[in-house]
Amino acid sequence: MKKSKIVFLVFSFFFFLETNGQCAMCRAVLESEEGQATAEGINDGIVYLMAIPYILVGGLAYFIYKKFNTLNK
Repeated sequence: MKKSKIVFLVFSFFFFLETNGQCAMCRAVLESEEGQATAEGINDGIVYLMAIPYILVGGLAYFIYKKFNTLNK
């Protein structure tokens, strides 16, 4: 069971779908410009801002799990 969890984590970190995190208004404004460099930068920033809370909550959940797991043994 533990090996399958590790394999799932590896696949979820290395194989992901490219996402577009822009709202409809941001997308409309940024698609109207000539170069798409600004749009790609805005999209990357939105995705990074979205990922940070998930990483923090996941890390906290991991430490809580480890704490309770070591207390029961």
